[in-house]
Amino acid sequence: MKCNNIFKLFAMMAVFVAGLSSCNDFLTIYPTDKTIGEDFWKTKEDVKNMVTGAYGSMISYGCQERAIIWGAFRSDELVKYSSASNTALDNINAVNLLPTNGFNDWASFYGVINRCNIVLNHAADVLELDPAFTEGDYNETRAQMLALRSFCYFYLVRAFRDVPYTTQSYEDDDQIMVLPQTTPDSVMQFCIRDLEEAERYIMHSGAYGRSDWRNVGYFTRDAVWALLSDIYLWRASMTHSQSDYQRCIEYADKVIQSKDEYYTNNQAGRVSTLNADPYHLLTREDAFTNIFLSMNSRESILEWQYDGSNNSNTALENYYYEEGSSSSHKTTSILMASQIFNSIAENANTIQGLKAFYTKNDYRYWMNVYGVGSEEATELSIRKMVDQSIVMFDPATMNESFSKSNSRAFDNYQQNWVAYRLTDIMLMKAEALVQTAASDSDAVVLERAFNLVQAVNKRSMPKTANDTLQFNDFPDRSSMELLVLAERERELCFEGKRWFDLVRYCYRHMDGVDITTKLADKTDWPALYAPMLRLIVRKYVNGGEAVSYKMKSEPYLYWPIYEYEIKVNNLLRQNPVFVTEKTSSKN
Repeated sequence: MKCNNIFKLFAMMAVFVAGLSSCNDFLTIYPTDKTIGEDFWKTKEDVKNMVTGAYGSMISYGCQERAIIWGAFRSDELVKYSSASNTALDNINAVNLLPTNGFNDWASFYGVINRCNIVLNHAADVLELDPAFTEGDYNETRAQMLALRSFCYFYLVRAFRDVPYTTQSYEDDDQIMVLPQTTPDSVMQFCIRDLEEAERYIMHSGAYGRSDWRNVGYFTRDAVWALLSDIYLWRASMTHSQSDYQRCIEYADKVIQSKDEYYTNNQAGRVSTLNADPYHLLTREDAFTNIFLSMNSRESILEWQYDGSNNSNTALENYYYEEGSSSSHKTTSILMASQIFNSIAENANTIQGLKAFYTKNDYRYWMNVYGVGSEEATELSIRKMVDQSIVMFDPATMNESFSKSNSRAFDNYQQNWVAYRLTDIMLMKAEALVQTAASDSDAVVLERAFNLVQAVNKRSMPKTANDTLQFNDFPDRSSMELLVLAERERELCFEGKRWFDLVRYCYRHMDGVDITTKLADKTDWPALYAPMLRLIVRKYVNGGEAVSYKMKSEPYLYWPIYEYEIKVNNLLRQNPVFVTEKTSSKN
């Protein structure tokens, strides 16, 4: 339908969100008769409401759903529940990425981008009308919207590669903009430019006051640095640029140092020996409790906020949660953890490994998934972001079935989505460090990368465990690269990271990638890296040979353009390996 076009303004922006007086007030809905018009953009409060509306649109069902499907489901960590009926997911699983598949619809992310553009194009007008809206307020507002817009564009680049880019706002229901795609090189450079401007004016982390949700619910300087680190890592992986890897490391260091300084300044009475530790990671039990139950933990950098009342995280509930509060509710989730989590394997850190974990001593082995310990299980219920209980146990005597808990109510699903947290940034830095090692014998740099992985890994291990990682077991860049990749899977599973991790891994081993040219402008594309495909197909019970055969070249890393968008925008060009005749491949 007409209003699905990416540049249509949803419902004329008729629904706004209220002020920010309490933890999650930005989820509260304004009366629907408050619309954009000549009587708007008069006061500081008008600007504040629009900024709030932009963040509110980021937590929409569409954005959250695509964060799961784009970032996690395509990878090896998730499978569709066998009894669930969903043809769209079946097709994705079989790499039949049809242009008609609704998951290709990027409108939710462009909706956020348009809200950001509206604020960026109108906020300056209020400077002349409301003395309470100062130059400092304007600069901070602009920084927020530049950062949020960049976040959305980066998602789109990773999902589709060549995407339309605009800074124009669309505020009339009859406006339809016809715009071609822009190459990832240009889009990422625009994002870097905007984030560098945002860095100058955005609030420092912790500036909202101790324990204030906005320290991680809104973009702060730490979140801007985290996003910059992520963008540079992605671009470096595509282009093999050593300077971009170095920039990734520099921005990751800024985040780590900022977290260290904030911890130092806000932990009165702590023991002095902690001064030497720049990470101050929570204990293994506290990590699960604070990050995924209490939320907005000190390790968090950016979380999308759900209060469970004004707005529930319904998408995460539908895809990950398994219980209903009454017979009127569904009782099964749509997605399940794959068989790579059902048991352990000593070779988990290698390309031959078929499992994610190498030891039962790892606390995450038990806490991320229910029902571990059965090699016959091909689908397991997800525990992370679902169960609200914390279990203290000894892995040596633990019953491996580790039964499910119904501690979370089905209704009012209050669960934040963590966009960035500290261990994510630490492992980004480790990934970049491995690529900057001069050779396999560059033990200094490789050990720096290993120490970051070890810090994350040891947090989840008992103090007495004798099977922690050993540097000598990873003697070269290739084995260290795989270690980082495996640790990110253990630490960040189901958080929408894994597919993008695998794509970066693939790109680093591909030659001939040109990020200055659109896929549709070429007829020969670099072949995919076979070991990356070997990891993807671990989740398939029957080996996944057909999936490996279908995924031949670079365009298969991305989604097709949604068929409707092609129809209404004749400047868009389809991902060249996907065609509109209800089939997935020309080849």
